[in-house]
Parts: sequence; structure tokens; C-alpha cells
Amino acid sequence: MILSSIPRWTAIAGLGACLVIASCSRGHQSAAVEPQNADSGEAKSMVSKPAPDFTLTDSTGAQVKLSEQKGKVVLLNFWATWCGPCKVEIPWFMSFQQQYKDQNFEVVGVAFDDDGWQMVKPYIAEHKINYRVVLGNDDLDKAYGGIESLPTTFVIGRDGRIASQHKGLVSKATYQEEITRLLKDPAPVERSKIALFREPAR
Repeated sequence: MILSSIPRWTAIAGLGACLVIASCSRGHQSAAVEPQNADSGEAKSMVSKPAPDFTLTDSTGAQVKLSEQKGKVVLLNFWATWCGPCKVEIPWFMSFQQQYKDQNFEVVGVAFDDDGWQMVKPYIAEHKINYRVVLGNDDLDKAYGGIESLPTTFVIGRDGRIASQHKGLVSKATYQEEITRLLKDPAPVERSKIALFREPAR
């Protein structure tokens, strides 16, 4: 009996470890964990490029347009309610939203649940998420290089360019350092003929 129980507990421990270092495949809403480390470099890098603009509706029915956040530091998080590592990060992002909201900082969540608001709205309410959440779509997925795994997070500077990109779960300290560093950057000078954000190609 003791020997037969070892594989089961080993499997449970292994799954827990994977949730710390890996990401969830978007292809399986059973939250299958990919056997790879966060920031493996497999995804197309968007760093230093203008953040693709989008206009989507949040959970309250209000319009969210990324380009209207110019001059702010934006943490853009692609996630899903079934993704284990995403659930680890969400309290961090809520804390950042509360801590830095008066310093021109904004968190925007993009949920990729197949059941849409039916799953996402109850999750927002249950966990009292204090930042805006929209639903992802194919156009947005393509604009950001193809989101193969969740979570995938982009930290966008005041100039509208992507300062960092993270595939999978990284440490809270990593995000904190990036946010505080970018908040020290001066706000960009308004230039009517230069778009800080670009519209994704259709």
C-alpha cells in the first residue's frame, strides 16, 4: 500500500512544481501544463515594438481602448479562468493596481475563455478583481504575435512601446521592478502626427 501511494503523491508534487515554472496551453481548457520554463523565448518577441492598439468592451460594458492609456505604464495580461499559473498572478496584479493607480499605472486583463463572460464575470466578482478585464479575440491574438500559452504578459512603457514580455509565470518581484523602473520615466511629449500605439494589421 505504501509503495503504491508513492507515484500518486509524486505526481501531485510534480504538478505543483509545474504551476510555478510553466504555463498553460491555450489548446486545452483542462489547464494542461506545458513542460517548459517561463520566458522560454519560444514566442515571437514584441519587445521594443509599439503595442498594438485595440478597442474592446470590459465586464461592465465600458469601452477599453489601449491607445487612450498613452502616458501610462500598462500591464497587459492574457489569461483564463482555468489557468493555474494565471490564478497565482492575479492577486499580484490587483495589488499593483491598488498601489500604483495614482501614478499613471493601469492593469488590463484579457481573458481567453471559450465560454466568454459566462465564465469570466463570475470569476471577476468572486475574486473582486479591481482592474479592467476584456475578452480576447482572434484579431488581438494575432496582433500580439500569437498567444500560444497562458499567462502571457506585456509591460508597456509610457511611450506606448512594449518594454518586456513574459510567457508563463514569473516572480512578483520581476514585475515590481519593471513597473517601478518604467514609472520613473518621463511622460512622452504629445506629438499629433506620431502614433504611440499602432492599429493591428487586418
